[in-house]
Amino acid sequence: MEQMIPLFGPVPGGMEMMVILLIAVLLFGANKIPKLARSTGEAMGEFKKGRQEIEDELQNAADPETDPEVGGAETDANVETDTSEA
Repeated sequence: MEQMIPLFGPVPGGMEMMVILLIAVLLFGANKIPKLARSTGEAMGEFKKGRQEIEDELQNAADPETDPEVGGAETDANVETDTSEA
């Protein structure tokens, strides 16, 4: 398995999180923090959905046999038949 390397270093612990929360309350006010958290969550959800769509497209491009639009069965237009002998 691959070892995951965090992008931003170690995740802050208890006291660091309290300081970050205090700074957020001072900057944004207690009323706006739930709205800010909700919009951040929605943005993260959209980002994950977009990333998944791109990964699916890349997977389909790498393996065209699994995508019925790209490869696989031939269509009637591509198959040549000789009907003059019938």
